[in-house]
Amino acid sequence: MTRKASFAPIVDAQTRVLLLGSLPGEASLKAERYYAHPQNQFWKLVGGAIGVDLHGMDYDARLAALRAAHVGLWDVVADAVRAGSLDGAIKDHRGNDLTGLIATLPGLRAIGFNGGTAARIGRKLLAGAVHPPLIDLPSSSPAFTRPLQEKQAAWDTIRFWLSAAKI
Repeated sequence: MTRKASFAPIVDAQTRVLLLGSLPGEASLKAERYYAHPQNQFWKLVGGAIGVDLHGMDYDARLAALRAAHVGLWDVVADAVRAGSLDGAIKDHRGNDLTGLIATLPGLRAIGFNGGTAARIGRKLLAGAVHPPLIDLPSSSPAFTRPLQEKQAAWDTIRFWLSAAKI
């Protein structure tokens, strides 16, 4: 089995909320785009949280809208062996340098983990480091079968960290 690797982070100096997934799935790796699987609810959930219909946009417009809303993207796993796309199949993983990235983001106010695997790995990687508040979000994956409105209520909490007021 070959190793699968994450993408480069999508951030800038104005990033206020960093959303971290685990590792891109097969559809995303093939398309070379974050959350490319058509049944993944990421674009609906984050779009709902920032008040923009990202689901109906092309990929570059989605990324521009995230930047405009001060939302960044990355993954907690730099590379790993994994058959298929399920997080439970991640083996022999190496973590991304989350602490190093955080140090380059002066406006960062919160870090959201997209799902349990991202939260478990990400919290270990950040243990002992200085970081903003950590938010565990329900997975946007179609494998996590909770109603969309239940997931959306949790994802909407990132609005607080995106507000213009200084925290």
